[in-house]
Amino acid sequence: MAINYNLAKVFALADGDTDFVLKIARIFVEDVPKDLKELEKAIKQKKYEEAFLFAHKIKPSLELFGMLITHDDIILIESWAQLKGKRKEIAATFDSIKIQIGKAIKEIKKDYSIQ
Repeated sequence: MAINYNLAKVFALADGDTDFVLKIARIFVEDVPKDLKELEKAIKQKKYEEAFLFAHKIKPSLELFGMLITHDDIILIESWAQLKGKRKEIAATFDSIKIQIGKAIKEIKKDYSIQ
C-alpha cells in the first residue's frame, strides 16, 4: 500500500496498461536518484543554474507520483537557485526532499518488485 507516493495520475495516463505503470515506476526509481545526487552536488558547490535545472527536472516526477509536499519543497530549491542562495534553510529543505524520495523509492521497489 502506497504511503509515500500516489500513482493516481500515472494510472490515469496508463488507461489500464499495467506495463506502462511499471515502466514509469522503473524510470522514477532509476533516474530521480541520479538527478538528486547532481542537485545535491550543485547546491553544495553553489552552482545555482545547475541546481535550478536539476530541481526543475525532478519536479514533474514528484507531481506525477503524488508527492505534493516534496514537490513544494523542490519549488523552494528552484527559488533558492534563482535568488542565488539567499535562503538559509535550503540544506534542511534538501534533506527533507532526499528523505521523502528515498522512502518513496524504497516503497515503489517493494510494491512493484523492482531491483
